[in-house]
Amino acid sequence: MSDKKMTPVLKWAGGKTQLLEYISDNMPDKYNNYYEPFVGGAAVLLGISPPQAFVNDVNQQLVNLYTQLKNDVESVIVRINEMDSVPCTKEIYYNIREQYNIKITQGDFDAECAALMIWINKHCFNGLYRVNSKGLFNVPYNNRVSGKSIDENNIRAVSEYLRNSDITITCLDFEKACDSVKSGDFVYFDSPYVPESATASFTDYTTGGFSVEDHQRLAELFRQLDKIGAKAMLSNNDVPLVHSLYKGYNIQSIDVKRMINRNAGKRFGKEVLITNY
Repeated sequence: MSDKKMTPVLKWAGGKTQLLEYISDNMPDKYNNYYEPFVGGAAVLLGISPPQAFVNDVNQQLVNLYTQLKNDVESVIVRINEMDSVPCTKEIYYNIREQYNIKITQGDFDAECAALMIWINKHCFNGLYRVNSKGLFNVPYNNRVSGKSIDENNIRAVSEYLRNSDITITCLDFEKACDSVKSGDFVYFDSPYVPESATASFTDYTTGGFSVEDHQRLAELFRQLDKIGAKAMLSNNDVPLVHSLYKGYNIQSIDVKRMINRNAGKRFGKEVLITNY
């Protein structure tokens, strides 16, 4: 465990910072390897900071971000500070967003790409991460002109943790990311959520989204992990489909705030925490 309190470097839809204590309290007391197939903003990973972990995400830019923080954090910091040194106008924001999309198009995953991702996250509308059908980032400007985009002490602590712990970072389908799970291991799933309504879907973190069939695959994986003796925990919306998919497991309902919702009247809701133990 790290002795430094770390927080996510990105604002991320569905981030678990506010529920971290609840999630931590409901984790098993003992387990072997830790797996997180949908690492997202990494609030849980950084909050519990296990000495060993297999973390994964299908978002290539996100995986590059954590890889660069682990291997080349100072280059990331220098580039972000360069961008922060100039007041951000609408023109500058869209210019930097275009630079980022060129990186995505060219598959140029490096420290600059990670820096651009962090800076854009702090200057885009509501901190959303959304891509179009071509995989290009398309969230508009939030009118933030100045201010630091990073806490340098925090980002260095994250880097130190990733470097000095046994952390494996992969970019795979969630099923593939769980291929090596064995009895006694612990897996925390925080997939894109089942929408509360037909118009509430937000699954555009990557091209292709996350379909009902994907949720069914995830539920089947949960059952398979249960059968081999692994311990599994899953977060999702408190909706009938989720209760149906995980019928028979321990389902706890939780009140949550959803600050990333553009409609302030819809920033409160219910989620579930599901465990097989």
